[in-house]
Amino acid sequence: MSASPTGTRGDGRGRRPTLDAVATRAGVSRATASRVVNGDGSVTPGLREAVLRAVGELGYVPNAAARRLVTRRTDAVGLVFSAPPEGLITDDPMLSTVLRAASHELDQAGRQVVLLLAHAPRSRLRVEAYVAAGRVDAVITVPIRASDPLPGRLQALGVPVVSLGRPAARPGLPYVDNDNAGGAAMAVRHLLERGRRRIGTICGPLDLPVAQDRLAGYRDTLREAGRRTMVALGDFTRDSGAAAMRQLLEDDPGLDAVFAASDLMAVGALQALRQAGRRVPEDVAVVGFDDIEAAQYADPPLTTVRNPMGEQAAAGVRLLLRLLENGPADPVVLPAELVVRRSA
Repeated sequence: MSASPTGTRGDGRGRRPTLDAVATRAGVSRATASRVVNGDGSVTPGLREAVLRAVGELGYVPNAAARRLVTRRTDAVGLVFSAPPEGLITDDPMLSTVLRAASHELDQAGRQVVLLLAHAPRSRLRVEAYVAAGRVDAVITVPIRASDPLPGRLQALGVPVVSLGRPAARPGLPYVDNDNAGGAAMAVRHLLERGRRRIGTICGPLDLPVAQDRLAGYRDTLREAGRRTMVALGDFTRDSGAAAMRQLLEDDPGLDAVFAASDLMAVGALQALRQAGRRVPEDVAVVGFDDIEAAQYADPPLTTVRNPMGEQAAAGVRLLLRLLENGPADPVVLPAELVVRRSA
């Protein structure tokens, strides 16, 4: 029986070529062959060419786990949704937009996304342990509350972290956000320019940076115009928007406009106004924020501030990729845009 070629079985049945077989074919040590197939740049061009030629001739497939040990890369990025236990805004359609956009951008860069949910203290610990184990190269967080410690804890592990949304608790954390204060100011100025003088707002929970910024834009613009503010609290849901609208009407029956800090709350406000016999926009004008798909199908169609979450997610991925290459980490703030429809 003739000798079998290196890396194959003598009985004619093929077997998976080994790294030793590659090293033997290339005439190098096993350590040198390992460095080449796992992407180590310290091997000379001549030896690298010999190893790669042997890899091609034998059909050797590098072990992914070994490659990660050498390069310390997984080519995976964790997308962490840090939602609170009660599920605040987890039904927001913007979240699916973020996932789609981030996944597409990472796929274009040759990386994959790993979805990590941190909705409670125990799950936050699991996410932290997952990242600490080196299973992702970097993390994009979608923090909810200003007091959420997870983005800071992940950053302390030494992995690049980018926040979608301004992280109030960690001002040094790289982030991408919409101009929430500027968008709110734009909405209120639009109402003032149309002759509205008694303008209330339905704001979100004030431990959320996005709610803080949108409330600040509302208050600052009315203060500059010499008008008083009227604030009712919501939680970014439709039901809370309806309840807050009823409160505003009770506090000031002459209210002629309302700025809601989210479209879902604005839709709830439209419902409450209809039940109260108020016409929109003849009696009360309504402006929302986010420009979700449902805004254009509201009755009447909702004037709103566009919040390009898909663009934010894509910009967040690009910022993270720059961080992985030791590039600049300046915050990115996307401009606001008012979308005018029949409600105002």
